[in-house]
Amino acid sequence: MPYEIKRENNLTVVKSEPPPHELVAKMARYIVHKSDWTALATISTHAPIAGYPFANIFSVSDGPVHISKGVPYFYLTDMEISVQDLKEDARTTITMSLAQTHFCKKHQYDPEDPLCAHVILTGKLVRVTDPSEKSFARKALFSRHPEMKDWPKDHGWWFGKLVISKICLLDYFGGVKDVDLAEYFATSPL
Repeated sequence: MPYEIKRENNLTVVKSEPPPHELVAKMARYIVHKSDWTALATISTHAPIAGYPFANIFSVSDGPVHISKGVPYFYLTDMEISVQDLKEDARTTITMSLAQTHFCKKHQYDPEDPLCAHVILTGKLVRVTDPSEKSFARKALFSRHPEMKDWPKDHGWWFGKLVISKICLLDYFGGVKDVDLAEYFATSPL
């Protein structure tokens, strides 16, 4: 797949086209790697909506622009309402879309158009405790979201990751496709 690496606003940017829709694991990895943010859903623990689904936006990264692990990493604080929900029930679903890139606008695809692919990942959000993985999560997030390193130190920030149990992909007509987890982690997004 053709791609170019260049510098924009002091950041390294990898520009590439999405893979063919038949390569479902590669497309899922591509979307996760290209996305800088995600919608994250929890089950609310807060009155008066306790028990209802609750969606929120979070910055995310699966690695610096030239490295992808396929694991969505987050920089979180217990002060955040969705994180409070996750402390009660760590199950969550996140979704990311090519609508976050220039691809869908360039082709004039509406975000709901199946050609404007999106991926849905379900699993548990857990705290990263391994020191080398924590170092990678820091590099992954701070390289894509440099302002994070200056966020208030007294907020108790910590690194989290989604332990993925299921991946669904809608990237063409014909309905959603289940993505094999082993294949997802074995492929490269570039």
